[in-house]
Amino acid sequence: MDKIKVLVIDRQTYFRAGVCQALFGQDDLELSDCDPTNDPIGLIETTSPDVVLLDIDPPSFSGFDLGRKIARHCPNSRLIMLTPGESNDDELLEVIKVGAVAYLSKNTTAQDLTQVIVEVMNGGYPIRDSIVVRPRAAENVLRQFQSMVLMGKGMESITSPLTFRETQVLSYIADGNSNKFIAQILQISEQTIKNHVSSILRKLNANDRAQAAVIAVRNHLLPEELEPKS
Repeated sequence: MDKIKVLVIDRQTYFRAGVCQALFGQDDLELSDCDPTNDPIGLIETTSPDVVLLDIDPPSFSGFDLGRKIARHCPNSRLIMLTPGESNDDELLEVIKVGAVAYLSKNTTAQDLTQVIVEVMNGGYPIRDSIVVRPRAAENVLRQFQSMVLMGKGMESITSPLTFRETQVLSYIADGNSNKFIAQILQISEQTIKNHVSSILRKLNANDRAQAAVIAVRNHLLPEELEPKS
C-alpha cells in the first residue's frame, strides 16, 4: 500500500516541525511542510499530496483564502483545517464553505490526527461529525445553501456542459456520497472518480463538491432520474 502523502502548511516553523515529528513514527504517512508564503499551490500541484493540513491563521484568517484556492486548483488533495483555539460555530461555517473535509484543533493528539487522516483517505468526511454536535452551525449551513439555490447568490457561470458520466457522478455527490462509494457503484476506479470530480469543479467554476451540487440543482443540470434523493 502506498504511503499517504501529507503536507503541513503553517506560518510557524516550529509548529510544522512539531507536527512532522509527532507523525514521523506512522509508517503509512509521508510528511512534508511548507510556509504559506512560499507558493503552496505550486508545491501542491507539483507533489500532489493526498492530505493538506492547513492553519486557519487568525487574526487575518488568511487560511480561508488559501483553502479556497487549494479546493479550486487542487481538488484531489483533501483539506483538513486546523484552528489554534477552541472551535466555534462561525469558524466551522467558514471551514465548510471552503470545502474542507475536517476541522480540528491544533491541540489534537498525534493519534487522533492520524485517525482522521486515514478516515478521510478512506472516503470519510469527519466534518459531518462537527456539524452534528453543533445544531446552530448546521442550521446556518442549511440557510445559506437554501439562499444560494433560491436567490442565485455566489454562483459562477458554467464554462462547459457536463458529460453523462460527470452528471452521474455529480448526482451521487449531491446525495452526499464519497468518491470510494461512487467508484464501487459505477464499477470504476476511485482515481477515475477523482478525475471526474476535478473536471466537474472546473466546468462549474465551483470551489468544492457542495457548491457544485448547489449549482447543479439551481441550473437543473441533473435529469429527473438522476436528481438527488430528498
